[in-house]
Amino acid sequence: ADRSLHDIVGATAAQLLTIMSISFLFLVPAALGFLVVWFDRADCSWRRALFGPWVAALIMTFCTVALQLEGWICVIMALPAILVMSSVGGAVARLVRPSATTAVGRRLCVAAAALLPFVAGPLESLRARSTELRTVACAIDIAASPSQVWRQIRSVPRIAESEQSFSWHHRVGFPRPTEAVLEGTGVGSVRLAKFEGDLVFVEKVTEWEENRRLSFSIKADTAHIPPTTLDEHVIVGGPYFDVLHGTYWIEPLGTGRVRLHLASDQRLSTGFNAYAGWWTEWVMRDLQDYILRIIKARAERDR
Repeated sequence: ADRSLHDIVGATAAQLLTIMSISFLFLVPAALGFLVVWFDRADCSWRRALFGPWVAALIMTFCTVALQLEGWICVIMALPAILVMSSVGGAVARLVRPSATTAVGRRLCVAAAALLPFVAGPLESLRARSTELRTVACAIDIAASPSQVWRQIRSVPRIAESEQSFSWHHRVGFPRPTEAVLEGTGVGSVRLAKFEGDLVFVEKVTEWEENRRLSFSIKADTAHIPPTTLDEHVIVGGPYFDVLHGTYWIEPLGTGRVRLHLASDQRLSTGFNAYAGWWTEWVMRDLQDYILRIIKARAERDR
């Protein structure tokens, strides 16, 4: 019986300390904000109720990094929701506290707020994560011919450091692209898309229309990704996120100009896809724009 209790407590704690959960992302900061305002001895103003819990929320969030419970990528993505929900908890406490006039009522309010995440955590683990397929598409105009652009997309020679530039996806912890090596020609050939940190994607060509269209399936070489390259919760090919397919297509604009399109299909499997999807689409769009800018600069330089 003691062992079973230990396992239950351990599983609940693990659920609460996982940022990729509704309990940690929404309920824990709401409970924290509620308790901060509830026990605030000052006559709490609305400004204090809304923004006072942010200090405790920031300390809690960064402690997860210091204790190596989560990585910086997850923390950056989670922080806006955590701050908002801590303010929601603080606002609820300010509204409820004046009406809790008895000692029993006050204790019930505190107990409800404190226990809510611990009750919801195990219940959340019983619900299967929903899966969504999303597409992110980008485009860029290039002053070059279709054949000149085609040479830049079928394989990408090593990207020099001088060609690398600022990118938000790199700032939040995602590695930058370094090269794409083509093995073979036509449908069935393989592109090895390489990124910093020894991250490699195996891309098998499914469509090959020379000077027009290049499509490929994408599979991350997860067996050889070093553990320090990506946070475990955002590993491509992991339980929460995967990139499935990519397509380049060249749209002629006439007079030596083309529009190069790049689209990718992703799988998202979390308990809160609406929120997580905003972040994954933002990161993928920034990454795709980054790649398109490099292709544009090379094609126009070699024109």
